[in-house]
Amino acid sequence: MANAQPTAQPSTPMERPPLYWVTVILFSSTFLLAISAVPYYGFTQGYDWFEWTVFGLMLAFCGLSITGGYHRLWSHRAYEASPAVRLFFAFWGACALQNTILIWCSNHRRHHRYVDSNEKDPYSINRGFWFAHMGWMLRKYKSGDYDPSNIKDLQRDEIVMFQDRHYLKLAFASNFMVPAVLGWLNGDIIGMLLLAGVLRLVISHHVTFFINSLCHMWGKRPYTEKNTAKDNFLLALVTYGEGYHNFHHCFQTDFRNGIRWWQYDPTKWLIRSLSWVGLTRNLRRVPEFKIQEALVQMQFEKARRRLEDSNCPEMAKLRKALDHEYQQFLATLDQWSKLRSQWLQEKRRLLEAKKLELQEKLNLSHVRQQLKEIEQNLVLQYQRLQSMNLSVAS
Repeated sequence: MANAQPTAQPSTPMERPPLYWVTVILFSSTFLLAISAVPYYGFTQGYDWFEWTVFGLMLAFCGLSITGGYHRLWSHRAYEASPAVRLFFAFWGACALQNTILIWCSNHRRHHRYVDSNEKDPYSINRGFWFAHMGWMLRKYKSGDYDPSNIKDLQRDEIVMFQDRHYLKLAFASNFMVPAVLGWLNGDIIGMLLLAGVLRLVISHHVTFFINSLCHMWGKRPYTEKNTAKDNFLLALVTYGEGYHNFHHCFQTDFRNGIRWWQYDPTKWLIRSLSWVGLTRNLRRVPEFKIQEALVQMQFEKARRRLEDSNCPEMAKLRKALDHEYQQFLATLDQWSKLRSQWLQEKRRLLEAKKLELQEKLNLSHVRQQLKEIEQNLVLQYQRLQSMNLSVAS
């Protein structure tokens, strides 16, 4: 009897992960209100200057708390901030309704570590615009699972942990109570809730989401082509300076995204301004030489590709010139590396010398104090003897 052949099983489409219904309802309801109720109320009732002012301020507070707080301060530790600044960012970050500092930073650190990996990058652009923009938050994708193992440093921050414990209360207070109270004081609670509450929230959401989607699709890659992140000046205008995304993915610990004076980066300006009054400190910068190295390296890669695709009659001469330039480039890197190592060693030596000098000063100070104590004891002894002599004489 012939062996029976196994029957082919009908193929079934891959099941999509279940929805996060709370997130779906939040995004859909606020968006629908923003495109219907907000303009309708504006046409029928109107919004005054106070409501527009509160809208603008809350939008800026939320945006800068994400870019300056969640992103550059906590995710990348690009600088240090005082408790007052951290409290401000924690409160208005909760108002942005993009989850807690811990969860946001954990996802973002994984994004940088596994950028463009469909399995590990929580919002990989290789899975499409919609997925990177907001689709990754709507379903329980494996790549978006919360992993606290990469945020142990943040768990030592009392303000971060306070926000994590009271996130829902802070989110409700900032998104509802603040505009409601201001609306009551202004005589129009509904108008304030629609403008400073709903419209502000929708814009705040999508401005941030553009970094994950459009900044990995449109723009230039002057520093690295190892990932999809791109620099886009237009997106920088609406993302508080986050649009220089190719630079950021190349040099993620720099507190700046726009490194040139003319590049629009209000987050950088805020951090630097706060440092002038002592509210931020230890602002981290990538050495200018490393930035130039990345730029030159990219020019070499572009030149090699163009020479490979070119039919120029002077191909051999151009390749020889390019090789010569590259050898000079390598020599420059080697010279810089040696000089920087020498500089760091000298800096450490000077620091050690200063420590020794300080220790010697402390030792001398201690000796001087002992000498003063001995002198004082001698004065006291003189006074005792003088009193004794007077007693004997009488």
